[in-house]
Amino acid sequence: MKITVVGAGAVGSTTADNIARKELCEELVLLDIKDGIAEGKAMDMMQTAALLGFDTKISGSTNDYAKTAGSNVVVITSGIPRKPGMTREELIGINAGIVKGVTQNILQHSPDTIIVVISNPMDTMTQLALQSSGIPKNRIIGMGGILDSSRFKYYLSVALHCSPTDLQAVVIGGHGDTTMIPLTRLATYNGTPVSNLLSIETLQKVAADTMIGGATLTGLLGTSAWYAPGAAGAALVESIVRDERKLIPCCVHLDNEYGQKDICLGVPVVVGKNGWEKIIDFKLDDEEQAKFNKSAEAVRGMNTVLAAL
Repeated sequence: MKITVVGAGAVGSTTADNIARKELCEELVLLDIKDGIAEGKAMDMMQTAALLGFDTKISGSTNDYAKTAGSNVVVITSGIPRKPGMTREELIGINAGIVKGVTQNILQHSPDTIIVVISNPMDTMTQLALQSSGIPKNRIIGMGGILDSSRFKYYLSVALHCSPTDLQAVVIGGHGDTTMIPLTRLATYNGTPVSNLLSIETLQKVAADTMIGGATLTGLLGTSAWYAPGAAGAALVESIVRDERKLIPCCVHLDNEYGQKDICLGVPVVVGKNGWEKIIDFKLDDEEQAKFNKSAEAVRGMNTVLAAL
């Protein structure tokens, strides 16, 4: 088993670190465009192997895609953060060019790989990866929903004073502050609806905090988060390589599921060795469906930038 992580920044290197610790592959390649960064981080991680007890072989590469050949799974984290004065369209245009190039280079050397997209704006980059790759839609998966759902569980656990691992809670829709939809109606605490335990006001606050979870961390850290995104990326890879067939909220291509078509958006999917296998219908109520439709409309608005590429 061979896995490649493209982008050796904070998220990419943390994803790679989690993959290595879980021993999800025999060989792990970390690739970056910046000279020496991937090689240095790979060496640093390898020097933890004796301490942490893993046998995954990690190597770094500066933009040499030949070293990624034969990868079973590729995680794309490449891209730049939005800078002061930069418009949304400019950010999408720059990152789209990066992601499109990465996707095409990867497939030259690993034509049968499954691609996991973490690059932002994640929904739009997943759409681009699908369009530019020409591979079956089940082999392109956007990571956002699993991260948003983990943050949802965190805020619920704070409100309930319980362990996050005792909670089932899902976020669907776009991976953005105004487009994600925490499904409070369906969230449970070991089988008990959380709505039986928390007030409407508390649940509304939990949902609101979840939606700005990424922005909250950016405000505190001065940069985007990396621990939870890296762990989320590795968890998604784990369900693929170990064929766990876990039900995970991910960004995938919709073909009339949830009332939407020709768009990549976050929904609950079964993830296994072939990528995403099927979409599970959660039977949204009218209010939830209206929010999902609004989310899709917003993501489509961002996707219009892709037409110029």
